[in-house]
Formats: sequence, structure tokens, C-alpha cells
Amino acid sequence: MNVVAARASTFSHSQTKAAKQVDSPLKLSSDFFEIFGLPVAWQVEREQLDSRYRKLQQEFHPDRYASQGATEKRLALQTASLINQAYDSLKSPLKRAQYLLQLKQMDASQESHITSDGAFLMAQIELREELSEVRDSADPWAALESLRKGVEAGYLEQQNEFQGHYNAQAFDDALNTVTKMQFSSKLLYEIEQLEGDLEDL
Repeated sequence: MNVVAARASTFSHSQTKAAKQVDSPLKLSSDFFEIFGLPVAWQVEREQLDSRYRKLQQEFHPDRYASQGATEKRLALQTASLINQAYDSLKSPLKRAQYLLQLKQMDASQESHITSDGAFLMAQIELREELSEVRDSADPWAALESLRKGVEAGYLEQQNEFQGHYNAQAFDDALNTVTKMQFSSKLLYEIEQLEGDLEDL
């Protein structure tokens, strides 16, 4: 990833000063946690993340650089894009876990690692069969809600498992857990998609 700027500490400039003069958009580090002034850790203070995100959006919005040159406009767009990418990664449990392992030089993308836990894979097959049968059930909404609660509970358990492995610096085990989190995250997305389909009926 290209480093848009050298230090995130320049975020400490007061908003009053920023309002009087538009600084160069070259203000961001490429480290997602540093961008938001957060420690590199699994637990993220969501209120602080959201608050910092809103401030950064205002400070580095491309419209503030509309009167600048082509280079400044391009850098402003890159900066805004980086802020959005960092926020999206840190607010998502799965993406945050993947990013934490990325900082440890580990590729946690879905394409690079597949779990060898046979029992887990069998459980996933059963959950997907259950999802495919929702439409034909006597009460699709009740069936879908029951499935959602079970998947969410498993996803939360996997997150806690990841935190334990990560804090213990057992990064290989953490990687295996991220692989399971990918299954759960995808299944929750598909549940949401089906929910939308049912609403349209």
C-alpha cells in the first residue's frame, strides 16, 4: 500500500486552524490504527473510531481542495479513499482480524488459506442446507431468525477465539480462526440477502 503521508500525528492540528487554512492533504500514515489514533489491538473503541472518522471526513473532504491544483486534488481523493478503507477495515470484525494478521506479515485472505477442520466444514454444509430450506418452511421468517441467531452466536465465539490467539501471539491459530470467521461472515451476508428477498414477496 502506498504511504500517502509520513505521520498521522499531524491530525492533532486544531479544527479551528484547519477551517482558516486548507492544509496539504499529505497528512496520513498508511497504518489504519495510526490514522484513527488507536492502539494496534483487537478491541477497538467504536465510539472513538466513529468520531475520528467523521472529523477526518470533514478535514480531508476532496471538496475542500476544489480550488487547488491537479496534484492536490488527486492527493485529496487518495487521502479520502484511504480514510474510508481504514474505517471499513477497523469497524468490521473480519476485516480487522485480517488486517491485524497482515501487520504480522500473514496473508489472511480467503483465497490463501482454507480450514482443515472437518467438523466445522460439515457444520457449514448443514447451515447452508438449512438456509436453502427457509423459503419452503412453514414460517420462513421464524426459520431465518433462528438461523441468524445461531450463526451470529458462532461468529461471536470465533471472534473471542481470535482475540485469545492473537493476544497469546499464536498467529497460526489466529489465522485458522479467521478462516472460520470468513465462512460465518459470508453466511450472515447471505442471510441478509434472503431477508431482503422475503421482504419483496
